[in-house]
Amino acid sequence: MSFPAPTRRRAWCSVLGAASLTIALSGCGGSAEPAKDASQEKPAPKADVGDGLDAPKEAPVAFPTACANEGSDLCVPPSAFVQRLCAAGMPEMALALFGKGTPWVRGYLARATEAWDASGGPSASSKLEFEEEVIILVKRTPNTGGMVVSGASGGSYDVLRWNGSCASLQAEEIRMRVPPEPLHAEIPWRKLDDDVQQALLEDEKIATRAAEHKKECKGMSAGQANPKCEKAQKALGKAIVAFVRRGGALPPPPKLP
Repeated sequence: MSFPAPTRRRAWCSVLGAASLTIALSGCGGSAEPAKDASQEKPAPKADVGDGLDAPKEAPVAFPTACANEGSDLCVPPSAFVQRLCAAGMPEMALALFGKGTPWVRGYLARATEAWDASGGPSASSKLEFEEEVIILVKRTPNTGGMVVSGASGGSYDVLRWNGSCASLQAEEIRMRVPPEPLHAEIPWRKLDDDVQQALLEDEKIATRAAEHKKECKGMSAGQANPKCEKAQKALGKAIVAFVRRGGALPPPPKLP
């Protein structure tokens, strides 16, 4: 089939134009990419400043001096302090909290019991003695969804012992009436900070009991049975508790880590 001259020229121009476009797009055997607008390019993501570094630690918690729940029937420390307190297990902090004039509510064991710590401390059980003195840290009210559940009305408590450990008890295991001679958990003398020991040794009776404890417990490790050492340990603890209860001076309590 033949075309008039003008028509043939237009046809050849279309063919040549298409061929030129094809060559331009497929030059050197690869597919050409459209030019990128520098203003549309996304910057490479920056690495976090903390990459590879430890996460920042929480600030230490200071010793509380006021109730976290003003107006409530129970004066308890702030919850953030309680969590750190039970996790730390610091006996010198317990001495400060049990000090004369502190506002925290004391409770006393209604019976000897085996209790667990539900506040974040060590997951070991511990034996609490009848009429042992503790500080109420948390009161938990059971959520029964409006139903009446037998035995669930009292709830439970988390408490602090004189040795710095925490325990979780049912409400019926605690009473607020002060017994004639409240007992106390055994105080670990060797775990007390040096400055606290030095302050306690200023008391003549404690110094005498500490010397006896050192003599009878020399070379003994934790868990070893020795009647004389146990007797000296109890006598020393009793002297420390009496000192704290009557308002004996101790160094300011440290912040909790």
